[in-house]
Amino acid sequence: MSQLSIRATTGAVEYPALVAIWRGAVDVTHDFLAGSDRDEIESKLESDYFPAVTLHVAERDGQPVGFSGVLDGNLEMLFVDAALRKGGIGTALLAHALSELGVSKVDVNEQNVSAAGFYLHRGFELFDRSETDEAGRPYPLLHLQLRG
Repeated sequence: MSQLSIRATTGAVEYPALVAIWRGAVDVTHDFLAGSDRDEIESKLESDYFPAVTLHVAERDGQPVGFSGVLDGNLEMLFVDAALRKGGIGTALLAHALSELGVSKVDVNEQNVSAAGFYLHRGFELFDRSETDEAGRPYPLLHLQLRG
């Protein structure tokens, strides 16, 4: 398997590939999400969500295989190609966000048990919970911060 590298996004030209990664990952990990909510979020990725964060892309053989988005020390998004899950890409993206971007917090959907476990296993702890997501949809969020 070839080396994984993490780099800043090349900009909006790369957004369609990142949307495809997002969609595949969400289809596998967010079975609790109503289709209409998923479609609404997806429709805002390129216009609203991606431009609002510092995006980094994990790539192998010149192809994006995952990405993260950070804003003000908060990991706003981390998604990995669904076919490559559990291969260390998410761990590498998180390590990069922690060491290079000063991430200390992350919000994760409570129903996404595997993602919550991923962050808890990597040094985060629960400090708060919200009944709804940031848009007021009925998806509780766990607010996690680095221990210590």
